[in-house]
Amino acid sequence: MSELAPPVDILAIAAHRDDVELLCGGTLARAAAQGYRTGILDLTRGEMGTAGSADLRGEEAEAAAAVLGVTARRNAGFPDAGLENTPAARAHVAAFIRAFRPRVVILPFMEGRHPDHRVASQLGYDASFLAGLSKLPIPGEPHRPVKILYALTYRENAVKPTFVVDITDHVETKMRAIACYESQFGGRTWGGEVFPGGERPLYDQVRMHAARYGSLIRTEYGEPFYTAETMAVDDVVALEVRSI
Repeated sequence: MSELAPPVDILAIAAHRDDVELLCGGTLARAAAQGYRTGILDLTRGEMGTAGSADLRGEEAEAAAAVLGVTARRNAGFPDAGLENTPAARAHVAAFIRAFRPRVVILPFMEGRHPDHRVASQLGYDASFLAGLSKLPIPGEPHRPVKILYALTYRENAVKPTFVVDITDHVETKMRAIACYESQFGGRTWGGEVFPGGERPLYDQVRMHAARYGSLIRTEYGEPFYTAETMAVDDVVALEVRSI
């Protein structure tokens, strides 16, 4: 299984090359700086994108992964704009999860305008569960992640983040990783469902979003996450972010 993927502590799964950088690039950069092994699993090659090509986006993805200090990046090879949560797809992703063996999996939020984004969220969750079934006929030893995190970056849903990661010291790394996707973002003021347009450069809009989430925890830049389960607190005296 080490040929499929090496073990990591955190695995980010998303539909397209560049999704992870936008959603949680700062968090991955921070985790790598803390000594954790990080991984990315892109579910499609992005061949249906309006700009660039699948091969070019592959080169850009590898460059971005190097910027973020990612231990390994893999691609599941599913069709872009045709992602489906089928038994075969779940088994394929579950095999990657068994190989990566992450403690934490980061997924897109459950809702989104792009069908691939919605499917990626549920597919990633289902595969994470199935990877722990000992009788599932796929390669590798059973493994089930401990924590599933949903990235809320750019979401306007009526759901409050469970927590926000302070990425102030790593926002420039996030921006450099995003800038690797010149074919997708170079000279743009818009970017799909996330950035509808305007006069401000897209990179400035990315930074503005990170500043907004950072303000929720009284810091400069942040990335928000949601968990379906309630978080536990070990020390209430050590809780951060002033209430008054």
